[in-house]
Amino acid sequence: MKRYDNYINGVWTQSETGLYLQNINPATGEVLGEVVVSNANDVDGAVTAAKNAQKSWRLVPAPERAEILYEVARILKEKKEYLAQILTAEMGKVIAEARGEVQEAIDMAYYMAGEGRRLFGDTVPSELRNKFAMSVRVPVGVAGLITPWNFPIAIASWKSLPALVAGNAVVWKPASETPFMAAEFVKVFEEAGLPKGLMNVVFGSGSVVGNALVEHPDVDIISFTGSNEVGKAINGRAGSLLKRTSLEMGGKNAVTVLEDADLDLAVDGIIWSAYGTAGQRCTACSRIIVHEAVKEELEKKLVARISELKVGNGSDEQVDVGPVINRESLGRINDYVEKGVQEGAKLLCGGKVLAGADFAKGHYYEPTLFTDVSPNMTIAKEEIFGPVTSLIPVKSLAEAIEVNNNVEFGLSSSIFTRDVNKVFMAMRDFDTGIVYINAGTTGAEIHLPFGGTKGTGNGHRDSGVAALDVYTEWKSIYVDFSGTLQRAQIDNK
Repeated sequence: MKRYDNYINGVWTQSETGLYLQNINPATGEVLGEVVVSNANDVDGAVTAAKNAQKSWRLVPAPERAEILYEVARILKEKKEYLAQILTAEMGKVIAEARGEVQEAIDMAYYMAGEGRRLFGDTVPSELRNKFAMSVRVPVGVAGLITPWNFPIAIASWKSLPALVAGNAVVWKPASETPFMAAEFVKVFEEAGLPKGLMNVVFGSGSVVGNALVEHPDVDIISFTGSNEVGKAINGRAGSLLKRTSLEMGGKNAVTVLEDADLDLAVDGIIWSAYGTAGQRCTACSRIIVHEAVKEELEKKLVARISELKVGNGSDEQVDVGPVINRESLGRINDYVEKGVQEGAKLLCGGKVLAGADFAKGHYYEPTLFTDVSPNMTIAKEEIFGPVTSLIPVKSLAEAIEVNNNVEFGLSSSIFTRDVNKVFMAMRDFDTGIVYINAGTTGAEIHLPFGGTKGTGNGHRDSGVAALDVYTEWKSIYVDFSGTLQRAQIDNK
């Protein structure tokens, strides 16, 4: 049986707890192996290693640091299929999506390696004679990363790669549900020649390992992706310690379909956004805001397409929708569906835990569609994180914008229309960090910022050049070569 321990200062290290958790395939119930349960002492050892390693890493020229990231990209590309198969077995997403996720990590490695030669600062004219003024980026120090199970390598790449190329060291707490993917990612860094101590992994619970990271005085920044509740707690505690945080905390994303939309294209976008990854994406389409003139036709097309979706083990190339991550998630999703029915929403299809011989050992939920949902129903307001979406009828674009924005989150939104004027109004007025035109709510590319407004985050972004702002500080430098004391803002004329 595979067993994974912590990775601290370049060594796979057991915890003094002596405890291990089973890692279970959500599609089959098969025990894949075990992962260590850590404590605060393990975190302290990892942070100490990171702090010591970062002292010399920050002095390595950024283009030289980037060479290791290029090697990470090359190795990931070599191991793409191997990693994708592990990802599907451990997390459950269908194999085509798993390959796409590994590709995202490859792309991120190449992109951030390129930033090793573009960690630009600014030079500006001084207001005084014989004086030079500039700003440069410097690393923050030790970055504590807390990542979820739904994108175990993609999100880890969004955080670790910019942190490392900018000159920081990393202590990473992966999700307990996907430890093997984390361990394999660490092995890639090891093979690429990353110096010891710069990438450390401590497995364990958020309440123990996560809290220890947040509380540790030598962790300079926390980057977290997960629930709103946990993110708020992290932000409150880290703020009291004057510690920087970068938070991405989910969404309640909507596809808006106007009366002039290409309905077949809209259906394609909705199906992929709502039921890809079994709806377990922070960008999943959880609401469909549809103009009443095309509501019935859209309903019929969606029900027909949903009936064709094949649910099953994601390792089967023919499967469209895999399992949800565990039995607790299955119960939570079903509770939301029952709540929707109780509050008066009309269930068009799905709405049940899948049973029978093909599903008995896994965690499967039927792709589910509600209609006649009001904007204030629970299923229209709260993040479900499962294969469930709801049709909300509206009479105009203005009403659609209001409904789109009337939720706690602000991550992703989309609109299907042929009217360029309405497109630009939606681009301006949708209160989300990401907006798609004639596409679903998923599909972010790594060279643009990823994150959102309101309850989705705290203003920082993963991916793109914006990620470098998370892991660097600005330093302003003045060089006076006048040979005299010159005082800025003092009238010397």
